[in-house]
Amino acid sequence: MTPTGKSMEAALNELKQAISGLENAVEMRIERQREQGDIEGEVRRVHADRSKLAQELDQAEFRANRLEEVNREVSRRLVTAMETIRAVLDR
Repeated sequence: MTPTGKSMEAALNELKQAISGLENAVEMRIERQREQGDIEGEVRRVHADRSKLAQELDQAEFRANRLEEVNREVSRRLVTAMETIRAVLDR
């Protein structure tokens, strides 16, 4: 081969290597973007779950408070009933 032939072959090999490196870089970039999209989707799902759980917690706290109020009222009525029964029995 002539010196020009060897330098042309070397240049083609370098070009092939550069193209291969570029393809690898593009594939890695696409994969990172896909992973980033997956992560963003997961973050959105976590936020939605958190919002739903917060709403359920608020509802549960409301029900617990309401049950406490009802429990106090029942206790008050029981005490009143017991006092009335004692008063009747003491007569």
